[in-house]
Amino acid sequence: MRMPFNKPWVSGKEMEYIREALRNGHLSGNGPFTKKCQYFFKERYNLKECFLTTSCTDALEMAALLVNINPGDEVIVPAFTFVSTALAFVRQGAVIRFADSGSHNPGIDEDLIEDLINERTRVIVPVHYAGIACDMDKIMALAAKYKLYVIEDAAHGIEGSYKGKALGTIGHLGCFSFHETKNIHCGEGGLLAVNDNRFIARAEIIWEKGTNRSQYFRGDSSYYEWKDIGSSFLPSEINAAFLYAQSEAMEDIQSKRLAIWHQYNNGFKKLQTEGHARLPVIPAYSIINGNSFFLICRNKTTRDELISHLLKNGIMALSHYLPLHKSEYYSKKHDGRILEMSEKYSDTIIRFPIYYELTNIQISGIIERTCEFLCNY
Repeated sequence: MRMPFNKPWVSGKEMEYIREALRNGHLSGNGPFTKKCQYFFKERYNLKECFLTTSCTDALEMAALLVNINPGDEVIVPAFTFVSTALAFVRQGAVIRFADSGSHNPGIDEDLIEDLINERTRVIVPVHYAGIACDMDKIMALAAKYKLYVIEDAAHGIEGSYKGKALGTIGHLGCFSFHETKNIHCGEGGLLAVNDNRFIARAEIIWEKGTNRSQYFRGDSSYYEWKDIGSSFLPSEINAAFLYAQSEAMEDIQSKRLAIWHQYNNGFKKLQTEGHARLPVIPAYSIINGNSFFLICRNKTTRDELISHLLKNGIMALSHYLPLHKSEYYSKKHDGRILEMSEKYSDTIIRFPIYYELTNIQISGIIERTCEFLCNY
């Protein structure tokens, strides 16, 4: 039986809530299910405010607007990340200063950030790769020292934490993804967490195409008018209804994904002991969330041949990003620094299937095929 890399899970209540949305007669954004979702996340993570969006990309773009990124401003972003992390700021005319990954895991090397800061720097964007927390104390201390904003890209971070604080809730703003590959999903979706009171009122306006629509329908304004820049960042009630069903199943989903993560980790330990591959390093301050599981192979050839070997056995395992500083679009804009670790991870990471319906027997088979290949390579 073929094992895909990802299989979106449905709890069973999604269609029930979508039918309820249809009966409500409110299918555009900011209806009853949008409000239910926002209340759920606000209460669960003790957020000051949050806004459901059509994607994490939209949440990042809202964040870039909220901190008033202008042409020539500089934003520090890890090179080893998805394009949206940088794109949201590039669209506003920002110059991206890419930071290398750390030696311990693919996330940003916090000790390299300060050297990238200058008088034009406005924002640091840490990415919690695979749900493994960045050292947020170091990052927030730098932000305070140089009067910078921190926007957490927590696309992988739902239910992960740093020293007991939920990822996405520590920076001034946090951005989450509910893409179908994430722990909970609605096909395509996201959330902007507002952790600084200064941004709440304006975020609501930007979220609604730069208008005061929400205030008008609450009766807080006599006119419905254009107030600011913005876009149509809010999802439909159909997406929100689907996501609300997923949120209700959060505990069950997390229990299953974490069990899969630990089965992989335990099953692959001998590969690290024998020097065939390296396991993820989880710092003491980070509580993982089962977002994804990866190994770091010895070199690119080994990784690519392992992917081919697993595919021949019906198992879809994947590499990950080409570092953004090496991309066709941004390579000529990059300042020329060699970012050794991000390039190494790009060449050596292999990610394994992780989804709710994956069985213990299937996981054991993936582990067996992987160990079989690497131990005899």
